[in-house]
Order: sequence, then structure tokens, then C-alpha cells
Amino acid sequence: MKSYETINNIDEDEHEDVEIGKQQISLQSTSLFNINNNIPASSIHQTQTQTHRLLSLDVFRGLTVALMILVDEAGGLLPALNHSPWNGLTLADFVMPFFLFIVGVSLALAYKKLSSRVIASKKAILRALKLLALGLFLQGGYFHRLGDLTFGVDLKQLRWMGILQRISVAYLLTASCEIWLKADDTVKSASSLVRKYRYQWYVALVLSGLYLCLLYGLYVPDWEYQVPTEPSLAPMTFSVKCGVRGDTEPACNAVGMIDRTILGIQHLHRSPVYARMPECSINSPDYGPLPPDAPAWCQAAFDPEGLLSSVMAIVTCLVGLHYGHIIVHFKDHRVRMLYWMIPASSLVVCGLTLDFFGMHINKVLYSFSYMCVSVGAAGILFVGTYLMVDVCGYSRLTMILQWMGKHALMIYILVGCNVFPVLIQGFYWGRPQNNLLKLIGVGS
Repeated sequence: MKSYETINNIDEDEHEDVEIGKQQISLQSTSLFNINNNIPASSIHQTQTQTHRLLSLDVFRGLTVALMILVDEAGGLLPALNHSPWNGLTLADFVMPFFLFIVGVSLALAYKKLSSRVIASKKAILRALKLLALGLFLQGGYFHRLGDLTFGVDLKQLRWMGILQRISVAYLLTASCEIWLKADDTVKSASSLVRKYRYQWYVALVLSGLYLCLLYGLYVPDWEYQVPTEPSLAPMTFSVKCGVRGDTEPACNAVGMIDRTILGIQHLHRSPVYARMPECSINSPDYGPLPPDAPAWCQAAFDPEGLLSSVMAIVTCLVGLHYGHIIVHFKDHRVRMLYWMIPASSLVVCGLTLDFFGMHINKVLYSFSYMCVSVGAAGILFVGTYLMVDVCGYSRLTMILQWMGKHALMIYILVGCNVFPVLIQGFYWGRPQNNLLKLIGVGS
């Protein structure tokens, strides 16, 4: 499946190489050397530089997939693993930015050498469209929850945004920056690295500024929504009072207003995480019945992968792209890790400071402070993985994670999107309720 390439290494068809220390990674096969040069494979094996794959990237991706599975399966039991209902940060809140960071790193390696910018752009657009279509199919509402043997989605209520849709948008814009927005400067130092990719940094600054201006500057008026009741009864209408600017609470933020205006509230995620807040659930921090004095906004749809919040997701991907540039242009292990740790630690400190002064860490809004802390944590974890796997050589200990990293998209589709358990529960004995999942207590 070619869509693998988006979450995986996104390797291009052209020959590309990346050096790890004094060892060269070559993604071109030996058979291709044989065809071009007419030299026996044994001679090539003796003369060419030792080839290796950047295993730390596979391990980091596999670790992220494992974290995703953990929080999906155990998040309901341990609140520390589940997504934060609103402000705050849990383990689950690191999964999305880690994937985006990995996509950025991979793009820097994939587009190190370009034979044609136009051809590369066409391939990037095609891959983004494939991933977008896959996301709409898997997360648009066609596949229902466990225990519901029906399938299909009313196109009037199709969810437009989702995890794969967000990754496709971030991938396309980041790939376009890497293809078109890099200078011809020779990189010999950190300052020359910044100069070479200065236009990409300008894009990141503009996107961050745009996000902050819209989040804190847009006026959010009063709004209303409807909740279906019995088929024979009219839906209940709820009115939410706002009339404010710069609010970052669930009811009156600009992120939700933009999604309701452009996408339509019927196309948003119907089980928002803020429904687990104490104001909206008597079982908080889990989902539960509404309290007697629940505010009007508790049952409103809200998309955690909305339009404005995806702007900061693109910035996360661009930061990952910078980490990939360091791999491409610097060959010494210590230099790489130093140039990785400086921005990573700075971003974490910046994000925590902003949170302390009132710009709260919020995954649902993808706040600027959340972007800083999460991508900084991704950088630190990537440094640790690189040190353990590619520098110290402890790769055998991570073979399972390597395998998961190389098959990340397929694992996500089968497990993260419930495709595998949904397929299993389609086989039953006598009644649909007598299926294998019910027998082992899954989805009950």
C-alpha cells in the first residue's frame, strides 16, 4: 500500500543516501548497481561503503505506535493514559505530535536529492490525496463502534477531519516547503543550516502568528446546536452564550467556531473529550451521564483535528523537518545530538513557561504551548532512541519496535481504527451478539 509511505519513511523513487557517522545509508539496491555498472555483486560488496538503515527512526515510530495502542486499550482504566479532557497533558496527548514529527524527519531524508521538483510535487500531492481518502473512509463514520454491526455513513454527517486527514495536510505542506523553499547555501555550521532553510522557518513563524491571531483575535458570537431525541420527536435545541474574544474554554473558542462555520457542526466529532470534564460527566474523568446543572455546550460536537488546530500541527511537522536536515548535513554523532537537544530543551522550557503564564497546554486546541512541549519531548525521545540504537548499537533489543515502525500505517488501520475487531465481530453464532469479541469481553 503506497499510503504506507506517509507515516513510514516516505522514501522517494530516486536514489538517496544518508550518512550515520562514518557509515552510509543507501536506499538503492545492489541489483541496480549491477545493472548500471555491470559489476559482480561480490565486488560491489567489497568496495561500497557499509550500508545501514536509520533504525532509530523505525524504533521511534514503532514506540509511538505502541504508545497509541496502550492508550487506546488502557486509557479508560487509567486516566493518566487517556487524553486530557481539556487543559493539561497526558501520555495519549503525545501520540499525534510524535507522528507528525516523524513525518517531518522522514521528508528531509526523502527529498535530500531531487531530480525534478515538479515530479516530486505531483507525487507528494498524490500521496496526500490517498491518505486523505483513506482517512475519510476509516474515520468519516463509515466504520461504527464496537458492538454495532451496522456500517455506512450518511454523507450529510460525514466527518471531514481526522487523524489521517490532518497528517495528509501537514505532509503535503511540509513536503512542498522542502521541495520549493530551500536555498543553495552550503551547510557548514548551525548558522548556515538556518540560512539554507530560512524560508521554511518563515513559513513556520507565519503559521504560528496566524494561529495566535485567529485564536485570540476572532470574535465568537452566540451559537446553537441540536441534539436528536426519539425518532418521532423534534430534536432538542441548545443555545450557547459567548460574545467574546480570546476565550480558550470549550464553549467559546475560535477553533470550534471556525470548524462550525466552515465544516458545519454536523461534520464534526460527536464525542469530544471535554464531555469527560466534571461539568459534563458525573463519572469524570471518564464519560458518563450529565450532571443536573451541566452547561449547554456539553453535548455539542467538537473536532480535535479541526482546521485552525491543524495549523500548529503543520508547524510540528516543520520542526521534525529541521531535525531531518541535521541528519542530512552533519555526520558526527555528538554534533547531531547537540543540535537536536538545544532546540528540544528550549521548546519544552518555552512551552512550560507559556503554560505557567496562562497560555495553557491544550491538545484539543493544539495550543502554541502544547506544540512546544510535545515537539520538544519528541526531539528528546528521538535523541535517546538515536543514541541507543544507531550510536551504541543496541538494535536487537528493539526488533519488535522496528517491525512495528515499518508497518505503522497497517497497524494503525487494523488496531487504531478498530478495523480488525470490527471484522472479527462480524462472525457470530446464532445471534449477532454471540461473537468472539463478546466471548472474550471486548466491546461489551
